[in-house]
Order: sequence, then structure tokens, then C-alpha cells
Amino acid sequence: MKHYRQGDVLIMNIKNPEIGEEVKRDNGKVVLAYGEVTGHSHAIGDQNVYLYLHAKNAGEKILKVKEDADLCHEEHSRIRLPKGDYVVRIQREYSPEAIRNVRD
Repeated sequence: MKHYRQGDVLIMNIKNPEIGEEVKRDNGKVVLAYGEVTGHSHAIGDQNVYLYLHAKNAGEKILKVKEDADLCHEEHSRIRLPKGDYVVRIQREYSPEAIRNVRD
């Protein structure tokens, strides 16, 4: 299984994903996550990419890449994602007070 990570976003290949409702594009881009601190986003501008809610796990999304596409973020290196299906997770961290999402 191939993994990709950009900041707090983890992307992993998945076979036969269970997709739910499609996530709408933001200004023509598929946004995997918005930065809580900077307002920057982890986004893909290619039109042959689709993002869906995961049908069974509310904390995950399903990314369908029909042709190779670039994942971009203002503060991270560009990542080339090959054609395929992926599960998208926002990484979390433990602290004694609570388990929380990693802030990018």
C-alpha cells in the first residue's frame, strides 16, 4: 500500500472504496483539508479528481484520481498522485487533555 503525506493530511491507496456523497469543489478545486492556522488548503486543481465522504467512516474521505494529479499547498512540496483510489485522513495527535487533529 502506497502512502503520501502532506502536513497533517495522510493519503493511502485503497481498493473498492465505499463512497458516500460527493464533496463540492471550492473555486474549482478539490480541497482535502483547510489549514486552521494559516487558511491555506491542501487542494487539487485537476478536473479529473473527485472527493467523496466515506460511506462508513465519518472521519475519512475517498479521493478518486482518474488521471495523475498534483496535490498542492502553499507551505509544502507538491505531491504527484498517480491514477487510483485513495482514503484521506487528517492525522491526529495525543495529548493528556484529549486526542486532537494535527494543526497545519
